[in-house]
Amino acid sequence: MNIPKGIVVLLCILFIKNIASAQNGYMAPKLSNKDSWSLILLPDPQTYMKFGRNQGIFELMTGWIEENIETLNIKMVLCTGDLVEQNELLVADKINGNRPSREQWQTISKAFDKLDGKVPYILAAGNHDFGYKNIENRKSNYNTYFPAHRNLLNAKLLKEVTNNIDGLPTLENAAYEFISPHGRKFLFLNLEFAPRNAVIDWAKKVSEKEAYSDYTLVVLTHSYLNAKNEHIEKENYPIDDGNYGKAIWEKLVHPSSNIQMVFSGHIGAPNDFKKHVGYRVDANSADKKVNQITFNAQALAGGWHGNGGDGWLRILEFLPDKKTVNMHTFSPLFAISPETQEKAWSKEPYNDFSFQLD
Repeated sequence: MNIPKGIVVLLCILFIKNIASAQNGYMAPKLSNKDSWSLILLPDPQTYMKFGRNQGIFELMTGWIEENIETLNIKMVLCTGDLVEQNELLVADKINGNRPSREQWQTISKAFDKLDGKVPYILAAGNHDFGYKNIENRKSNYNTYFPAHRNLLNAKLLKEVTNNIDGLPTLENAAYEFISPHGRKFLFLNLEFAPRNAVIDWAKKVSEKEAYSDYTLVVLTHSYLNAKNEHIEKENYPIDDGNYGKAIWEKLVHPSSNIQMVFSGHIGAPNDFKKHVGYRVDANSADKKVNQITFNAQALAGGWHGNGGDGWLRILEFLPDKKTVNMHTFSPLFAISPETQEKAWSKEPYNDFSFQLD
């Protein structure tokens, strides 16, 4: 049988790539148990958005998620906020970004186009998503680019919502119901940056509803833990009505009988991964473990004006026992080429570990 020369060449290329991958120890992401499901955690995108040269990296990340929905049984995507660097700058300052705000919002919107209708995603609103440069006020373009009807898979899960600063119900503060493939019931509470007292009160009332008494509640907010794994007490932003990590813990998370996970981002230091992450476990009022996870990457690979975070994201695998979660930190950017695949996994203990739900 004569095999076309083109096919022979293609097979040789694939064979060489497979050998190269094996030699550098790279293994593509896969589930440890075929019956698991995955949640993908995306860090703050702002540095990807503020420079035109970086914007394609975040599209690569959401493109990777799209390609792996089936392989990893991805059922939910979370993003820790600061979707853009500046919410309402008409002219870029050419120093802390070379794209005006409108283009930044358009680009982050385009990146999530890849996931619309394919997987639900919940996006926190960070401090840079408000005001002009950095929450000089609570006005935001969030609802313009991420309205409730945009992703129909989000709309199907949406159960509760409260008003933004303009008195309009938006996804800046919303609750989503999700039943896992294993039957565990989750309610995801998305809270704005340093949520106002009215938002905390709303979230507390939702968490206490009888309808959700047998649910596992998950809080997503932008600012919560620092790199020392401490609840953030105060930050110097020009807002009076705001609750940071310690207040969120004391007013909402600890009093709850069923909040068991909190996700956040926000923190970082140039080229230091450890300064971008935090993790702690405390007991809530019902003596259930609350796993509190902070993950960011924006100042890696060149600091605040670098490439945006080397494409790092987290894969959380929820095992069929309904309790065990394996969390891995992975970069689709490094994984795309055999030349860099050996760097695609961050195996440091603070980036690769398992935890248990009650």
